[in-house]
Amino acid sequence: MFTGIVEELGRVKSAGTRLVIECNAVLGDASEGSSIAVNGVCLTALDLTPDSFAADLAPETLARTNLGDLLPGSRVNLERPVTLATRLSGHLVQGHVDATGELISLDELGDGNWWLKVRVPAALDRYLVHKGSIAIDGISLTIATLEDGMVGVTIIPHTFANTTLGTAKAGTRLNIEVDVLAKHVEKLLKGSAAAPPSHP
Repeated sequence: MFTGIVEELGRVKSAGTRLVIECNAVLGDASEGSSIAVNGVCLTALDLTPDSFAADLAPETLARTNLGDLLPGSRVNLERPVTLATRLSGHLVQGHVDATGELISLDELGDGNWWLKVRVPAALDRYLVHKGSIAIDGISLTIATLEDGMVGVTIIPHTFANTTLGTAKAGTRLNIEVDVLAKHVEKLLKGSAAAPPSHP
């Protein structure tokens, strides 16, 4: 479980089905088999060194996320899992990406703020609400606008400077994870609607 608060920008050393990422901060208390979120994808850290770790990418991960787009030198958002003593500064993020969206535009608003527009798959629309939470490339963000399959969010100066969004371009695929609570509510409501009436 993560919070969507990026701790460090890592750099891809090698890509493919085995990803090797150069980094420092997220390795401080990591051990073989630890979870680390990479662009919002929960991966198992292997072959740890003082300044890198490796992770194997399953076919499902490559199909559903943007990790297959990475090249040597690509920057990635990194986050360690939360602990019971951690303040939940973002929102509950599982690291289980639902799909990728397309970056449509990133426009400067002034004072270091930016306006990000992302096209999301129609299948995810029912889980998105105005002022609700969304994880984009592992970053906890608040939905400011939502219409015609487009999500709009404000990117503050800190987020722009300390995540991959600062270098993202139009057309880039971004990992999208919707609020897991919305998915649970949907399933519960479907279950209650389909349940046969009880008899005394």
